[in-house]
Amino acid sequence: MKLSSDLNQTMARFHQLLDVQTNFDIVYHTLTIGGKQALIYFVDGLTKDEVLLRIMQGFASIQPDDMPDSPHGFSKKYVPYGETGLEDEESQILVSLLSGLSCLLIDGYDKCITIDCRTYPARGVEEPEKDKVLRGSRDGFVETLIFNTALIRRRIRDVDFTVEITQAGERSHTDIAICYMKGRVDQELLKTIKERIQSLHVDALTMNQESLAECLYPHKWYNPFPKFRFSERPDTAAASILEGNIIILVDNSPSCMILPSSVFDIIEEADDYYFPPVTGTYLRLSRMTVSLLTLFLTPLWLLLMQNPQWIPDWLQFIQIADEQFVPLIWQLLILEFAIDGLRLAAVNTPSMLTTPLSVIAGIVLGEYSVKSGWFNSETMLYMAFVTIANYSQASFEMGYALKFMRVILLVLTSLFNLWGFIAGTVLCVCAVAFNKTIAGKSYIYPLIPFSWSECKKRFFRGRLPHK
Repeated sequence: MKLSSDLNQTMARFHQLLDVQTNFDIVYHTLTIGGKQALIYFVDGLTKDEVLLRIMQGFASIQPDDMPDSPHGFSKKYVPYGETGLEDEESQILVSLLSGLSCLLIDGYDKCITIDCRTYPARGVEEPEKDKVLRGSRDGFVETLIFNTALIRRRIRDVDFTVEITQAGERSHTDIAICYMKGRVDQELLKTIKERIQSLHVDALTMNQESLAECLYPHKWYNPFPKFRFSERPDTAAASILEGNIIILVDNSPSCMILPSSVFDIIEEADDYYFPPVTGTYLRLSRMTVSLLTLFLTPLWLLLMQNPQWIPDWLQFIQIADEQFVPLIWQLLILEFAIDGLRLAAVNTPSMLTTPLSVIAGIVLGEYSVKSGWFNSETMLYMAFVTIANYSQASFEMGYALKFMRVILLVLTSLFNLWGFIAGTVLCVCAVAFNKTIAGKSYIYPLIPFSWSECKKRFFRGRLPHK
C-alpha cells in the first residue's frame, strides 16, 4: 500500500499497526518543520540518540519559505547524514522502522525519509571459541551483520568484491548478505542461490543459518555428511571468497556459510596456512589420518576381538586381559551415547563448576566404571582416544557424521563379523562418494573425478600463490 501525503491519516494507520500505546519501545515524536506538521518514529534501544537529537535540532531552524516541494529535495538539503533513503510503501517503511531505522514523515510529502542512525547491541570482536589458531589473527564474527561484512571488507580491498543484501522470513525479515568476487564466482551457482533465497516462504529463520541451510538444500536426511562449511573466522571467509566461493552471512549469527564445500574443504583449517608448507602439510595429513582413525579404530578392534586368531604376535597386547561382564559391542555403544551425554552436560554446566565436575566425572566414570565391571580398561582407552581425536577437526557436523558411520560399522561388525565390517566400510565409502555438493559436483573431488594437480593441493600445502 502506498504512503498517503496526509500526515493525520498516516499517523492514525501507523499508530494502529504498531500499537504504540502497548509497545513501550516504539517511540514517536511530533514536531513542526518549516511550518508543516511532522512525525518521527524510532525504536528505543536501536537508535543513536545523539545523532538523532542533532538532526532534529537542525529542523528547528527551517523557515516555511525554505521548505522544498519534494521529499527528495528536503532530504538532500536538510538531512545532513550519510545514510538516508526514501520509501513510499507502507510495508517497507514498517520493516525499516523495526530494523532500527528512524522514519520521518512530513505532511504533504508522499514519501517517508528513512535515517539510518541505528545501533545494535553487540559484543566485542574477539577470537572465536571453536575456530582457534596457534598463529594468526584473533578476531572473529559477531552477531551483528554489518560488523561481519566490515571484517571481510577490511581484508579484501577490491572493487570486484561484492556484498548483496536480501531478506528472508515473512515475520522476522532476517537480513542475509551474499559475498563473492566478480569474475571468480560460479555464476550459475550464484544465480541458483539467489533464486532459492528469494523463493523462500518461511515465517522466520528461527535457527538462523541452519534454518537457511535446510531451505537452500533440502538434501536426503539419511546422509549425515555436511553440505556446508561453517566458520567463525573472517580470514577464512576472505580466503574462500578469493578462491571463488560464495559466503553467506545471516544477521544474529556469529559465523558464515561457505559454499560450495567438499569434504576436503570442510577438513581444512586456517592453521594449515599460518605455518610453513612443511608444517602445514604435516598438520593437514595428521588431521586426515586422525579422522580416519576415529571412524575405523573401534570397529576394527571389535573385529579383532571377535577373531583373536587373526591378531599377529606383535599385536597380542591389544587383547582384553580382564574378564568381560558386558559384551564389547554394548560397552562401545553405551560409551558412544554416554560421551554425548557428558558433552551436553558440559555445555550446560556453569563455568565456575566445570573444573570440579570434570574431575569428579573423570574419577567416577574412569576408575569406578572399570572396577564395577561395566567396562574394560581397553574399551575405555580406545573410546577416550576416539572422543579426543574427534575434536582434531573443527566441523561439528563432520564429527557427528563420522560418529554415525562408526556406530553403523560397530553394529554391522558385531552382527555379521568380517562381512559386516566390509559392508559397513562399503556403506561409508558410498555415503561419501555418491554425495554431491550444493553445486551438484562430486563431494570428494579431486579423487572423483581424479585430478592429480588438484590432489597435490588438497593433500600437500604448497607455497601460497604469488605473481
